[in-house]
Amino acid sequence: MEYEVRVINGFSNNSSLPLVIWCISQQEGDMGGRALQEGDDYGWRLKTNIWRNSHYLCTLKWDAKRRSFDAFKVPRDSNRCASFKKCSWLVKEDGFYFSSDEVNWNKDFSWY
Repeated sequence: MEYEVRVINGFSNNSSLPLVIWCISQQEGDMGGRALQEGDDYGWRLKTNIWRNSHYLCTLKWDAKRRSFDAFKVPRDSNRCASFKKCSWLVKEDGFYFSSDEVNWNKDFSWY
């Protein structure tokens, strides 16, 4: 099964401070880091492996805030991302929002 994962900087006023993202996965190893300005995004396509244990972990940093989270993990995301084959994250000042269609966003968790 193939999915698209996207992380979007949804800060409404982060001026010159970028949202820094660094991701790793079991299949691809270190995927490198990016600095996302307001409205920028970082995305990739993935295929789940035959063992169905694909896992993509990202660490995000903005100012003094820092949080690691599972950007994609088969047990959690294979069903909730299935309709559009898309898992999107909108990162805002108050936390991390998930959507499988980029229309309906639900807060999954806070920074702390």
